[in-house]
Amino acid sequence: MTKISLPPLHWLSHEGAGQVDGDAVTLTAPAGTDWTDDALGAPPQHAAPALVFDAPAELALSARVRVPSERTTFDAGALVLWADEAHWAKLCFEQSPQGRAMVVSTVTNEYTDDCNSWDVDDESVHLRIVRTGPGWAFHASRDGEAWEFVRLFRLYTDLPVSIGFLAQAPMGEACTAVFDQIVLDDAA
Repeated sequence: MTKISLPPLHWLSHEGAGQVDGDAVTLTAPAGTDWTDDALGAPPQHAAPALVFDAPAELALSARVRVPSERTTFDAGALVLWADEAHWAKLCFEQSPQGRAMVVSTVTNEYTDDCNSWDVDDESVHLRIVRTGPGWAFHASRDGEAWEFVRLFRLYTDLPVSIGFLAQAPMGEACTAVFDQIVLDDAA
């Protein structure tokens, strides 16, 4: 694998408060923002701010994620994929309804499949997305060295995919997420 620099980022659909400073991306989601296509049929939501770039055919994107702001249920910083409103995915450092920080993954092919993976006892976690051809893999790590598998999936679309960073605050007043130690490799 050859490390490459991060391409220029652009707002996906909803511009938010964010900055890119050196090797860190900081995003603040306003109240009531999320990405979900509820499996039970509630109206879809795609208002959370995301900074993204066009995903190459082979890649591995990783970052340490911290949420330094006070957290409420489902507040999160996430690595994300986006093809369109019906085909997207996110790997989150999310606050659970029980008040614990967790690694949570979401894959949407028309409807959202949401999966809680494991609790995070630290103030940060490392997240990674790997793309190999049509397949995507999510991994998480407590230290950025030993990676744990979260899930493997496909997005059922031929549309180009964007990849990047997201903050969400579906039930809180706001959520700030900081992504640093970012690594983008051009092959998985």
